[in-house]
Amino acid sequence: MRATVCLPTYNELENLERMIDALGAVLRDGDRVLVIDDGSPDGTGALADRLAAQRSFVDVLHRATKEGLGPAYLAGFARALADGAELVIEMDCDFSHDPNDVPRLIAAAEAGADLVLGSRYVPGGSIPDWGRLRRAISMGGNIYARLWLAAGIHDLTGGFRCFRRTVLETVDLKAVRARGYAFQIEMAFRAVLAGFRVEEVPIRFIDREAGNSKMSRSIVAEAMWYVPRLRLRSLVGRL
Repeated sequence: MRATVCLPTYNELENLERMIDALGAVLRDGDRVLVIDDGSPDGTGALADRLAAQRSFVDVLHRATKEGLGPAYLAGFARALADGAELVIEMDCDFSHDPNDVPRLIAAAEAGADLVLGSRYVPGGSIPDWGRLRRAISMGGNIYARLWLAAGIHDLTGGFRCFRRTVLETVDLKAVRARGYAFQIEMAFRAVLAGFRVEEVPIRFIDREAGNSKMSRSIVAEAMWYVPRLRLRSLVGRL
């Protein structure tokens, strides 16, 4: 099953080339990487073009402005599906997600899972760089989402995942409105509602070493109010 890794970037000049090379070492013949750059002012987009010219498995999708994680991924999904991908993978460009785990997500999808989540909160998963407070906030957010949505997923907010093509073709992507990390929650919830098989694979999540985090208070706030909205809309059949 041919896989495309969707790699959203905004000011990832320090990480992009290393990530592309790391992915090139673990992907199979025919697999691809799609860099989705939201008009990075640091030159990330130009670097992506140079890498695509040098490495045959790399494509680039340029977007004029930074609109958030959700719109970037939705644009990437559309491009990957149009290019014939059978598996579509999400991951960060900052090495918080280990490229060496990509084959594990692909293997789980090829074994029958419709959506594979790289999970920090199942046995074997870990976040070694986080202190107790940060870990408690993250776990609390996942528990909050899980209780509201009754989704039975331990890591709803994680951004390392693999979709079978049929999931993205079945879920109404045009109805997805979340822009920040609530996008991850919404996509997983919609997959569950559609009856797809979700599997969580343990991963080790580490903090970025280069570049700046994109997390903000507004992203956290969106997730807080958006989760109850998702649940209520699902109950009245308006998702």
